[in-house]
Amino acid sequence: MSFAPFDWIDDEARRRATAGLVRTLRPRPAEAELLDLASNDYLGLTRHPEVTAAAAEAARHWGAGATGSRLVTGSTALHAELERELADFCGFEAALVLSSGYAANLAALTALAGHGSLIVSDAGNHASIVDGCRLSRAATAVVPHADPDAVSKALHAHDGRALAVTDSVFSVDGDAAPLAEFADVCRAEGAALLVDDAHGLGVLGEGGRGALAAAGLAGGEGIVATLTLSKSLGSQGGAVLGPARVIDHLVNTARTFIFDTGLAPAAAGAALGSLRLLRREPERAGRARAVAIDLYDRLTAAGLTAVRPDAAVVSVRAPSAAEAVRWAADCRTAGLAVGCFRPPSVPDGISRLRLTARADLSREQIATAVATIVASAPSRVS
Repeated sequence: MSFAPFDWIDDEARRRATAGLVRTLRPRPAEAELLDLASNDYLGLTRHPEVTAAAAEAARHWGAGATGSRLVTGSTALHAELERELADFCGFEAALVLSSGYAANLAALTALAGHGSLIVSDAGNHASIVDGCRLSRAATAVVPHADPDAVSKALHAHDGRALAVTDSVFSVDGDAAPLAEFADVCRAEGAALLVDDAHGLGVLGEGGRGALAAAGLAGGEGIVATLTLSKSLGSQGGAVLGPARVIDHLVNTARTFIFDTGLAPAAAGAALGSLRLLRREPERAGRARAVAIDLYDRLTAAGLTAVRPDAAVVSVRAPSAAEAVRWAADCRTAGLAVGCFRPPSVPDGISRLRLTARADLSREQIATAVATIVASAPSRVS
């Protein structure tokens, strides 16, 4: 009898194809051929000459790779400089840089929760938060989206160590969490609040200092933030920010920090270059928000259903997963790159086009993008 251990994969592939959920890699060229509303380059910095020069200089000076984990050989003076400037810019006491935003969420959740503790997680949270909850070995209560009362009830029912975790800006619809209300609830129940500010940094707050700074919560004793260096800062990597004792605890206990190779110097240099540029040009944050509202206004005026953006993500609903895929493909054929979110990436099961506003988009590019999206729309949404 022959043994075919992976035949089940073919069955899974057929089911994905039937449901319109096949995902494929599409390598892009170095030079842009499409108008980009699909990336997370909110401030238009990933190809900025100052940022690429900072990356190149860091690679020349420190080498191509970090050479080891941060606790062995992977920490450089550049990493420490980036951590100091991130913490200062965002209003926190200390910061810890990791290899990705995903790793940062896993680090924070597994180090700050554990067996016998409770994590209260918003139903709309990113997959990295979901996986961090699973790996933490803590009891996890998933509560309705953006519902402070539900968070309060879940925390109140638990006796012991607890934290609530939420995205600051949710990556699917681009809506913002009620951070002030969440913080009040956590304070009343003696719980910590962990906020993933991946989509808030560089867009929200004074000069792009993030959603926690905008809410007046940055630097609070019970507040911890995670973020990514790969969106507004145009680089790669992630970080955890919070009280110094929390960061020291992560250095000693967070497995995705202890056992992972440190962030490449080029990425650290690029992130630092972007951060310094944003300090000099704080108006980029407001411009990204303005572009998002402009996109939303034009799309809804044309009859499409979109969620009013709180930051730089604009979500446009599609009738089905298959039609969302076709819509995005038709946009691409017409010269426009847009994101396409389908189950299981969307918690409510509703497929969408996901557009990302960029601070460097011109009014002409915005008009072209909207015209393309409207012209390509499935008949049931237009």
